[in-house]
Amino acid sequence: MEPTATEQPHYVYPSEMRTMASTTLLTPGSDRPRFKTVVWISLGITALFVFITSEVLLVTDYPMYHGYRLQVIADRHLLIPHTLCGVLALLAGPIQFSSRLRQRHLKFHRVVGRIYVICVFIGAPTGIALAAGRPGLPGTSMQAAAWIVCTTAALITARNRQIAQHRQWMIRSYAVTFTFVSSRVLNLWPRYWSHLGDSLSAVGVIAFTLASLLVVDLALNWREITTRRA
Repeated sequence: MEPTATEQPHYVYPSEMRTMASTTLLTPGSDRPRFKTVVWISLGITALFVFITSEVLLVTDYPMYHGYRLQVIADRHLLIPHTLCGVLALLAGPIQFSSRLRQRHLKFHRVVGRIYVICVFIGAPTGIALAAGRPGLPGTSMQAAAWIVCTTAALITARNRQIAQHRQWMIRSYAVTFTFVSSRVLNLWPRYWSHLGDSLSAVGVIAFTLASLLVVDLALNWREITTRRA
């Protein structure tokens, strides 16, 4: 017997599969918006805490930061572009990861994405230049390398229209971006600031970077890790 019209098999072509995958990826689950809100609020509070306890005290010449303040003034020709690019990259995160904004304003999403990539490609080498000749160079170099690699992978996958992989690499890239904040959370702790030393501080930056990437990869693959195949 030949199949009737209602029994005709439906073949899904590659273009349809890509569309379905993108649609599935961009459709938030019931708990996902709440989880994303909690994450962004937590990151925002952390960034505000670091800004108040590190940057504001730096401007007011807080005694514990006096030596660092003199170093900042001397390196301002590199520090200004590095800081501006870092801040722009941080602010781009909530915009780029908004599913609603991305769906409604795709061109704007792409423009902000290009700005983010430019900021990384300026911020990373200027960060290395700032650390040149200092004990913190290994840590800063590793951090900058991870920043560039993750961002480049995100850029390439976006150009190849591999949307799922693009989002994963962007999450990794932003995790490295946020290490510029998270690695400063303990700055106000006197024991951390005065006894850790430059060499161990560099090790701390590397540890923060690797830990951020590890946490992100665990989150991205959590379902595969915890789900048992039938």
